Amino acid sequence: MAIEIEVSSQPIELYKLLKIANLVSGGGEAKIVITEGYVYLNGEPEFQKRKKIFHQDIVQFNGEEIQLICFQAPSLPQKKKKRVSESSTSKQPNSIQIKGGRKKISL
Repeated sequence: MAIEIEVSSQPIELYKLLKIANLVSGGGEAKIVITEGYVYLNGEPEFQKRKKIFHQDIVQFNGEEIQLICFQAPSLPQKKKKRVSESSTSKQPNSIQIKGGRKKISL
């Protein structure tokens, strides 16, 4: 029977999941057992320490099986929004604006 680990947000990194499930004593040990091929993700050996684990993924290590449970949708990386200042929106004749809107040269 699988150990069910509930988390409030997903994804979670593989080495952190091993720590949360108390299958290793620390993050360093988790990283070692992953890179040496002792950890399986959904039946396949996994070598990436920071592999993203999602809802219902099954991780196997040392005879134990862990299933990740999360009812929240995966969080997507957010793109940085560019700041738009008043000076960059107003067009002036004969002016050059450098990327980033920080330097302005008027001719």
